[in-house]
Amino acid sequence: MGDDDIPVALSIEDPWGGWVMRRLDDGWCIAVDRDTMKCSIYEIRPGVCRDYQAGDDDCIIERAQLPASDGNPGGYPRWPIKPLAA
Repeated sequence: MGDDDIPVALSIEDPWGGWVMRRLDDGWCIAVDRDTMKCSIYEIRPGVCRDYQAGDDDCIIERAQLPASDGNPGGYPRWPIKPLAA
């Protein structure tokens, strides 16, 4: 995360010595508020989150791999995002 100023409790050291956002057991980022589907640390979110465009192809692919809050596959059932127009 480089120069990011993320609270230590929300990050974890990866096997290669880098610091990344902590994830919950089901793969969701610890900073995502599942009731609002918004980042709970938006003002100080990591640079990668600032650069990652919600709704782009990469986002949709990643979301599809995460389980919904009810445990079923399919990502974020309460927050549908359409792909960005080309």
